Amino acid sequence: MPRVSEAHLAARRQQILDAAARCFVRNGFHQTSMQDVIKEAGLSVGAFYRYFKSKNELITAIAGEKITAVTGVLDGLLLLDPMPSVPEILERLLELIDDAAVEDGTIRIAVQVWGEAVHDPEVGALVAEIYGRVRDRAVRTAERAQETGQIPPDADPAGIGAAFFGLVQGYILQRILLGNVDRQLYMNGVRALIG
Repeated sequence: MPRVSEAHLAARRQQILDAAARCFVRNGFHQTSMQDVIKEAGLSVGAFYRYFKSKNELITAIAGEKITAVTGVLDGLLLLDPMPSVPEILERLLELIDDAAVEDGTIRIAVQVWGEAVHDPEVGALVAEIYGRVRDRAVRTAERAQETGQIPPDADPAGIGAAFFGLVQGYILQRILLGNVDRQLYMNGVRALIG
């Protein structure tokens, strides 16, 4: 029997993740069965279970994929010299959120994962690890901003990073719960607060 290429395996895995994301956005995490995802992906049960054994594995992979995009943007911005201002970095992240809200709606999955993390220790540990990576980048952003004089030398980078991270989560919640939040209005408010 011929060996399946790594590219084929990666493409099939992505096919499943895309199908799961569509189902979770459309029906919610709890209202989506594994059978729904298998049908959406157009695969046999055996082919599907070769890649994922549970909805938690699917949600873990989707969340990891989305957070990797966010951390990649932050890492790129942190390498710039001079580093953009903290509000400019925040605005770039909010643009990603807006894109995800419009393109495929996967930002809605984030809120579902947060809710699931409260009740499921496995998901909770995953969320803490994944979102901890983003908060770590936010702390590094504050440290770099401190080095360049954007924030006072006696400010606590960990506290600023936590607040920065909270601003991103707050924007996500407002996008999902209130609808189309004006990013510029939000950023004007942030600038006024930190002004």
